[in-house]
Amino acid sequence: MRFGIHYIDFLPGDAERLGPTLAATARAAEDAGAEMFSLADHFFQMEGVGRAEDPFLEGYTSMGYLAALTERITLTMLVTGVTYRYPGVLAKTMTTLDVLAGGRTMFGIGAAWYDREHHALGIPYPPLRERFEMLEETLQICLQMWSADDGPYEGSHYRLAETICRPQPLRRPPILIGGSGERKTLRLVAQYADVWNSTSSLDELPHKIDVLRRHCDAVGRDFSEIRLTAAYYVDPFADIDQYLRTLDRYAALGIDLINTGPLPGNPDPAGWVTRFGDRVLPRLAA
Repeated sequence: MRFGIHYIDFLPGDAERLGPTLAATARAAEDAGAEMFSLADHFFQMEGVGRAEDPFLEGYTSMGYLAALTERITLTMLVTGVTYRYPGVLAKTMTTLDVLAGGRTMFGIGAAWYDREHHALGIPYPPLRERFEMLEETLQICLQMWSADDGPYEGSHYRLAETICRPQPLRRPPILIGGSGERKTLRLVAQYADVWNSTSSLDELPHKIDVLRRHCDAVGRDFSEIRLTAAYYVDPFADIDQYLRTLDRYAALGIDLINTGPLPGNPDPAGWVTRFGDRVLPRLAA
């Protein structure tokens, strides 16, 4: 079982502390042996985590900052909101990050959901059906831009006269799709994703995995090609034995990476990650 650190709380406080705290947490994750470090792609803090008015840094700018301060850890958004950037610009932004990070990126993307920040900042917020159509076209555009095909792209929502992307990524970023919607999300996972990240509960996961298998069969995709990852955000230090038993249950389902991290409001996220590395990881490795 591998793990990733997801950083979602930029902590109320002085703006000058936000960058150093973020950097210290990412470096602690790298030192602890985390495979990846992720941020949420938002402009306001999520209301389930804090207040919309709480500090929140833009994700791709933050990832560029972390690319210069880390050496080994994979950097990814968990996940990019498809509505926030035109697909051609997003492919170029993602490529730039990959080049500057030395090929240490993953392309996490989803259909977007935070309507308040869309309305507040003047970003169009189409109905869900259209957002999924935009998501599929964005995946197609990014894959075309990360190929030898510089030609046009004609879709229902996006039309690109040219898909030039120079330089190319150092390696084509693995595509991670987040979510567990059975009709649309898991179909897109089957068709386009290298990695699936689920937030479903352990009780729901067997059914979701079975649905994903059926979508893979329908599109002629080998299910084993898709890496299965999951989110599990609890306090591991409350009962490390129970925490490890739960990870065993995830592993039995084929999940090989767990996204975790300090819970919202933790005043020392870097210290939390170091403690996780010292107290939990040796037992997980054993």
